Amino acid sequence: MSNAYHDDEGPDSDRQLDLSIIVVSYNTRDMTLDCLASIAAETMGTRYEVIVVDNNSSDQSAAAIARQFPDFRLIALNDNIGFARANNLAAKQARGRRLLLLNPDTIILDGAIDRLSEFADANSSFHVWGGRTVFPDGSLNRTSCFRRISLWNLLCFALGLTYFGRRNPIFNSEAYGGWDRDTARHVDIVTGCFLLIDRLLWERLGGFDPTFFMYGEEADLCHRARSLGARPAVTPEATIVHYGGASDVVPVDKRVKVFKGRITLINRHFGWPARTIGQALHRIVPLTRWCGYGTAAALARNAEWQENAAYWEAVWKRRREWVGGYEAQRVGPA
Repeated sequence: MSNAYHDDEGPDSDRQLDLSIIVVSYNTRDMTLDCLASIAAETMGTRYEVIVVDNNSSDQSAAAIARQFPDFRLIALNDNIGFARANNLAAKQARGRRLLLLNPDTIILDGAIDRLSEFADANSSFHVWGGRTVFPDGSLNRTSCFRRISLWNLLCFALGLTYFGRRNPIFNSEAYGGWDRDTARHVDIVTGCFLLIDRLLWERLGGFDPTFFMYGEEADLCHRARSLGARPAVTPEATIVHYGGASDVVPVDKRVKVFKGRITLINRHFGWPARTIGQALHRIVPLTRWCGYGTAAALARNAEWQENAAYWEAVWKRRREWVGGYEAQRVGPA
């Protein structure tokens, strides 16, 4: 039987609520329904509520969620306000002592939410916690956490050293190369696909910076949380499936948004002259990839490498969309 909170349990029940699970969906109807079903099936030891924000999906997501999960709270928007603002909106209505941000393209495995809550209870001084993510075939998805952007890992990224040394902790330091997420440890960034945070800390931080429409917001949040004494950590005991990028069906569009978020992080958290150097290094990333793949494809007559060259060429040609990052926004209550 699910431990989800029901409004008819009385006005004092919300005081005992352990967790508010926030899911932001956008045109991922079937995945979202599977995600919500896995929450209900796999979460037995935690007293929780689920708040789903639908960012004006065109695939009838909101209607399907309302029909199949009437006990979960649904906020169906008439506009796509982005990932950061949608989470902020839901968090203002949350009643749990902790918030769990969960992507809709995830599946809870083996009581992962219960296990993550137990990890948080045992390490309450960390204030931000995450788990381990895998692909549907069970192979490791390394995107559950990252190290903060630095000039060194930007240099490795720009020169392609990251590509040739994916498992090398020196050349792929941003992705913690060589670590299979099989031990609990502190990390710089817990990604927003499976991020647990104390509600009081979230409120003190003001939630996500709404300047970030999508991608980069959790890195900014964790940076600000660490400045207040938080020590983000992940545990392999809490493992989920994360498909990744489900709401972005055009790969180049996703890359443009990712780069826009990364440039914003550089603008926000790098001092001068590191900011100028970081911007320049990031700007040449698609150019070096385009040239590298193009040359290799011509020499080896490799069709896949030619496709990769075309992909990076497209990212380079759209550089004006991302080189400046996101512009600071003043937004309303959402």
